[in-house]
Amino acid sequence: MLINYKKLGPPKRTIGRVRTLRTFDAFHNRSFRFLWPANFFSYISRWMQMTMLVWYVLELTGSAFQVALVGFFGMAPMLLLGMVGGAFADRFDRRRLLLGVQFTNFVGAVATTALLLTGMLEVWHAYALISISGVGWALDSPSRRSIILNLVGRAAVTNAVALDSMAMHSSRMAGPALAGLLISLVDVPRGFVVILVFYVLSLSLMWLVRLAPEQPGGVQPRGAPAQSMLRNLLEGLQYVRGHRTIVATILVTIIMNLFVFSYMQMVPVIAVEVLRVGPELVGLLMGVDGFGSLMGSVLIASSGNLRHHGRVYLAGSTIAIVALLLFSLSRSYALSFGILLVLGLGGAGFGTMQSLIVMLVCRERMRGRALGVVSLAIGTGPLGLLMTGAVADWLTPSMAVGLNAVAGLAFMALVVVFMPSLRRETLQPDEPQEPSQPAGPTLRPA
Repeated sequence: MLINYKKLGPPKRTIGRVRTLRTFDAFHNRSFRFLWPANFFSYISRWMQMTMLVWYVLELTGSAFQVALVGFFGMAPMLLLGMVGGAFADRFDRRRLLLGVQFTNFVGAVATTALLLTGMLEVWHAYALISISGVGWALDSPSRRSIILNLVGRAAVTNAVALDSMAMHSSRMAGPALAGLLISLVDVPRGFVVILVFYVLSLSLMWLVRLAPEQPGGVQPRGAPAQSMLRNLLEGLQYVRGHRTIVATILVTIIMNLFVFSYMQMVPVIAVEVLRVGPELVGLLMGVDGFGSLMGSVLIASSGNLRHHGRVYLAGSTIAIVALLLFSLSRSYALSFGILLVLGLGGAGFGTMQSLIVMLVCRERMRGRALGVVSLAIGTGPLGLLMTGAVADWLTPSMAVGLNAVAGLAFMALVVVFMPSLRRETLQPDEPQEPSQPAGPTLRPA
């Protein structure tokens, strides 16, 4: 049988299709190869710390409201200091800022471990110590994302942010699961020793990250007029207020943090009181949404030239809210496990695009402050935690989560209808990048 090779088409098309899978392109940059695991160990430390303190407070008090307060104190600094962190990202060297904050988090974890090992940790200690981690998260969050664009450049930033989201979501999966396993095998105090090891690894890897000399990341150019911190903050608010796409992004962020993510502190309570499971299965249930988010982040990182960032953002957020409503109605552990997996999958669209959209549309010199406003929106999460905890004590944890989902769907519908800018095609900056502050080196082996 003769084969007509002309009809088969040239081989280069097959090769071209293989090349479209660009999941790990950003790892060609040497510094990003250090930044990614540094962020991963930072993220997993935070999730393990949160999970262990939630379990500790639940065992001491048995109160859903006091458990919710762990999340409140961990996130409240984002509301108070999120914009300050954004201003810091525009004023100071982002790498040094990340190192300083991470060292502070390490010191706080050392104090927590010491109090646990000596049996002196009380509930108010847990609130105070998780607040230290929250302050660090508020101050370094804008720099942690802004520095990615400094390293890889605009052409590769979607891939790099998706990979960083993979680190965040995989840590959200592994952190609670590992924490639950350590609680079961040893105890909370010795589990915190593992957290200290992860903080040391994160600090060591961040030390190896290097920015290009022409753009140290956040340092104001020489000769630029000095401005007060207050003026920096006001400029950021004024800039964001006049940008429809950023405003829409912030509104969705508020909806998700106020009504959706407060469920995380209710998962152990629902797992124990409704699903009737122990710490090992509680840890798995708290981490499965992270696995779903990891799957979603891999899909986004592999997408190549993504053209509808806003649509992915809206669709992912809506999927997560619907899944949350179904979780509130579930009475089966296996069903709840699958529902939270889908919730995490949708959450990847929200989490990856949240800061990426802002980075793509805003000016270089305003990037940190714009991300600071996003951090401010994330800071509404503690209000959602208080609200959810209060309703959970008044009614039940499942009903509190369900009411949040219904409210989230209603407000999301309003944003989709009245804020159409997020549904447009490829997002572009509102003005060309300024020559004095380039967007960063293009992706290349460093």
